[in-house]
Amino acid sequence: MDINNLSANSLSELQLKVQEHSAFVDVLRKELSKVIVGQQGMVDRLLLALLTNGHILLEGVPGLAKTLAIKSLSEAVSVDFSRIQFTPDLLPADIIGTMIFQQHKGIFEVKKGPIFSNFVLADEINRAPAKVQSALLQAMQERTVTIGENVFQLPEPFLVMATQNPIEQEGTYPLPEAQVDRFMLKVVISYPKYEEERLIMRMNTIGEWPKIQPCVNSSEIINARSVVKEIYMDEKIEQYILDLVFATRQPEKYRLPELSNYISYGGSPRASISLAMGARAHAFLNKRAYVIPEDVKAVVVDVLRHRIGLTFEAEAELITSEQIIDKIIQRVDVP
Repeated sequence: MDINNLSANSLSELQLKVQEHSAFVDVLRKELSKVIVGQQGMVDRLLLALLTNGHILLEGVPGLAKTLAIKSLSEAVSVDFSRIQFTPDLLPADIIGTMIFQQHKGIFEVKKGPIFSNFVLADEINRAPAKVQSALLQAMQERTVTIGENVFQLPEPFLVMATQNPIEQEGTYPLPEAQVDRFMLKVVISYPKYEEERLIMRMNTIGEWPKIQPCVNSSEIINARSVVKEIYMDEKIEQYILDLVFATRQPEKYRLPELSNYISYGGSPRASISLAMGARAHAFLNKRAYVIPEDVKAVVVDVLRHRIGLTFEAEAELITSEQIIDKIIQRVDVP
């Protein structure tokens, strides 16, 4: 939609369209809340990734419902789900598939791997070697898989949620920065609150576990994606997004010279694209036809935290990318 030629009537029509196509969001959240207690931020980030055709990297200690969240989402949306447990002996063929010789037919046939699902959980992605990680990330980026001489299109919608355990780093293969950049969002999951954990404990020790009922179909998700792209974004919001990203590259130009010693490299153009897409999707989730600065602020940390390289000086002084982003948000002028 041309942001320069948007009339009041057009915005009103778009608002009605957003209201219509976002009706499933409340139903979906309610269904997921049957089994996922708290962790609303994680659920919303999964929906953001789903609505923007992106992928998400979750980092958190075991037992925080990361697997349960995406499995429940796949049941609620009524799509195929597969889980890949990453281990050091995993091979690329274990993910994308391979050619198998059928002796009774005398020919090779394609055996598709678990990547051919709508929702894919890559559990503890840093446990597998680089060759396996690259096979998954290539499929994520290109949305196609090559097996032998055959090229296959991955299904739509297609969402990869990868998890990392931040505690155990022995025998792991950390994702290179260039590959982490392919994830639209990196979300850090924290422990539930006291009363939330009480409810989790009760649900797991007494009574029957609630069953997720399908409440959304894949066509509704695909239609919603097209509406998200139409969400109105003013030029001032675009400038705000670019200022936030450019401040990670040239902090001295944004009156943040003290950050120059802490940043080895800033966000790539993927950061600007992901921030704009994420802000639009956040407005959609809040049933708004236009983006406001709060939408950008809501997603900026998850979009940028894995796209800022820290220097040795920053690591020595225990400076985190979240602290850098917080200073940038405070200093960059809000439209």
